[in-house]
Amino acid sequence: MTLVSARALDVMLDAWKGQAPAYSALADRIRLLILDGRIGLGVRLPAERDLAAQLGVSRTTVAAAYAQLRDAEYLSSVRGSGSVARQPLGVRAPTEVAETGLIDFGKASMPALPALAEAAERAARQLPGYFARSGFDPVGLPVLRQAIADRYTARGLPTEPEQVMVTLGAQHAIALLSRTLLVRGDRALVETPSYPHAIEALRAAGARLVTVPVTNDDGWDDEALEQAFQRTSPSVGYLMPDFHNPTGRSMPAAQRERVLALAAAQGTTLIADETIGELDIDSGERMLPFAAYGHVDTQAILVGSVGKTVWGGVRIGWIRADRPLIQRLVRNRSAGDLGNPVLEQLIVTELLGDYDAILETRREQLRAGRDFLASQLAQKLPEWEMPHPAGGITAWVNLGAPVSSQLTLAARGEGLQIAAGPRFSTDGAFERFLRIPFSYPAAETERAVDALAAAWRTVGRVAVPESGWLAEVV
Repeated sequence: MTLVSARALDVMLDAWKGQAPAYSALADRIRLLILDGRIGLGVRLPAERDLAAQLGVSRTTVAAAYAQLRDAEYLSSVRGSGSVARQPLGVRAPTEVAETGLIDFGKASMPALPALAEAAERAARQLPGYFARSGFDPVGLPVLRQAIADRYTARGLPTEPEQVMVTLGAQHAIALLSRTLLVRGDRALVETPSYPHAIEALRAAGARLVTVPVTNDDGWDDEALEQAFQRTSPSVGYLMPDFHNPTGRSMPAAQRERVLALAAAQGTTLIADETIGELDIDSGERMLPFAAYGHVDTQAILVGSVGKTVWGGVRIGWIRADRPLIQRLVRNRSAGDLGNPVLEQLIVTELLGDYDAILETRREQLRAGRDFLASQLAQKLPEWEMPHPAGGITAWVNLGAPVSSQLTLAARGEGLQIAAGPRFSTDGAFERFLRIPFSYPAAETERAVDALAAAWRTVGRVAVPESGWLAEVV
């Protein structure tokens, strides 16, 4: 059974004390950590005595907090195992959010592309041509691999179909790469903040994380990058160089070249997540695929998908790498799944034929969404600082005070699910920040900002709802 230490929990709790009694404030914050998935279900919490000593409070305070969590069914007592995180039976699952009329801003995604239905109809007419085959496809249909390779070539990175593997979305690609490239105890370089599920995949593969900061103002710090590579020699590096999630920053061309050179010098395999790489909003320099900036194109593995451009319900992604690695990935894949859905691959093949027009439509939608969110925040929460991302689908908003977790709890009471800033951290940081997607229709964005404004007025006297839901972040 996994244990979260008193020291680690102290880091995640951060500034947990508020106006409520200490035991209640502590219980509230631990409950948020469970709801947000930062404390996993089945994880054992530290002993009361150990946590009390770490936090500098009485054991009675910790015991009362644990008792409150047990009463609310967020903890269970297991003989010989102490207090274990659990999910109350009454907690709503994420799939129920839409049915209850609540707004789910934990997912940075877009509604389905209008052209999707017609593409599905065209693909369905082709499907019978594949019925004579087994249907188990671990590498990808040749027609789709060719279309993906052609897309990379058109963008400035010559690619052959044999360098492409189709996956069940980008997250599947990241997890498969992590399992294949890492040995338990290897170091993995990640940005902070970063995409939570990528962090989870690296940790699940046994990686020890090495972090480099990305900020709204300055992007990636050259000195921090150089030190991270040279001092730790990470086996793998996971980066989002284009419209980074959540900050929206993009890495300049010269910095990409330096990063690839640093990785080559240390023998680090870089994974560049480009799932939103072509969602530029403002006119400017359109970047090449990340691997094109290296002297040897195998220095970086590229991950892409249609989850952010077409629809999250089309679970198709891909990996672009050298041929030997693609072969390794195919061999390792069967431990987790047996292949890709044929119909969805045919749908994506149809859509890639008109991908430039699709992207232009999405850029217009995102430009309007970003500007509308900015106007709403300026009007209703003028003390918050929203950056001006040149692309992507999220804004990393500075609240001006370390209350993101409290605000998230209060927002749930106003009918909004949104992930607290620390959800994007490896160590519980970023209580001053909130990731707000601008990919939703204006009416939903307005409702979300109204909920945030109402929650902001109650920060400091938050009552945790008796039932909630596990937060999914996408």
